[in-house]
Order: sequence, then structure tokens, then C-alpha cells
Amino acid sequence: PFMLRRTKELVAAELPPKIENTVLCAMEPHQRTAYQHWREHFRRTILTSLDTVGLQRTRMKVLEGLMKLRLVCCHPALIDDQYKASSGKMDAFVEMLDDILAGGHKVLVFSQFVRMLTILRKHLDERGITYEYLDGKTMRRQERVERFQNDQSIRVFLISLKAGGTGLNLTAADYVIHYDPWWNPAVEVQATDRTHRIGQTKQ
Repeated sequence: PFMLRRTKELVAAELPPKIENTVLCAMEPHQRTAYQHWREHFRRTILTSLDTVGLQRTRMKVLEGLMKLRLVCCHPALIDDQYKASSGKMDAFVEMLDDILAGGHKVLVFSQFVRMLTILRKHLDERGITYEYLDGKTMRRQERVERFQNDQSIRVFLISLKAGGTGLNLTAADYVIHYDPWWNPAVEVQATDRTHRIGQTKQ
């Protein structure tokens, strides 16, 4: 037996185009210092572990180090509560968000890290920007979706990638920001398709 599968392009040929951009940004100076500190810390830890217990038992330390460095790239405050400076990626996000909101658009913002979403929430609260929020612990998900879809004053939706990658219809948005890349691009595509689906009329 075999299965026939119709692609979205065939089922919804009227969908407007989806334009994707990768935004590159430099680390903020304090952030770069933090990154170099943690890079050296994990380098020493891993080399010591290799010498004492070997490669097999060091693999998890390598993965832990890579994950921590990814967090520093997002925002050093994710691993250091005392960090008070900015983040190059956060600065780029704020600039991008300002342009999107100034243009009257709605935007979905995905992150795989709930703590990163917390930092973004704090920024929006300080700016007085109304938003919706969804992570794995959010109750009454559909109510959040309907508010975002129908309330013109709510133009930002912060979403945990794991919790909001499927099953949501958010066609009111015409921008999607993935704050941090996921190792599996298909997951990002699924998340983006919360807005690029039947019912979407804007590019």
C-alpha cells in the first residue's frame, strides 16, 4: 500500500508567499565577555574530563557546554542572574519588533526557552506593549488564541516552541520571529505555519 499526500501548495494555492530572512547580529561587548568566560570554563572542564574519564563519559559535558553557550548567545541572563547588561540578539529583536508594530502588523514570537520568553515578557511589560502568552503550563489555550485573533490591541504573541508548534490557528499574524533556532528545521516550519495556513490573506 502507499499513501497519497497533497501538499499545502496544492490545497491552498491562494496562500500569499512566505518570505524568510535570517538576521545576523553581533554580540554586545559585555555579552561577548560572558561568552568567552563560559567558553573557557567549559573548554577546561571538557579537557579535564577527557583526560580523567575518556570520551564516552564526556559526551554529556560537551552537550551541556554547547547548550550553555547557546543560552549566552540568546541572553547571558539565562545562565547568570546577576547579568544586567544587554544582548546583541535582544537589541536586534527590539529593533525588529518596533518596526513590525510601527507598521501595524501582528507577530508571533517563538523561543524554545521559557526563561527567554520571561525576559521578553519583562521587556514588553516595561514598554506597555499588550501581548498574549502561551507555554506548556498555559491553561485555556484557545481563549488566548481567540483574543490574539480578534483583539486589534494585542499584536504580539509569545509562544514556547514546544507548546505552540502545532494545533493553533493564528492567521491574524503576518510576521513570525524565531528568537533562537531549533535543531530540527521542520519544527520551525510547523511553528511558522500557525500563521501561514488557510485563511491567511497577507504576505
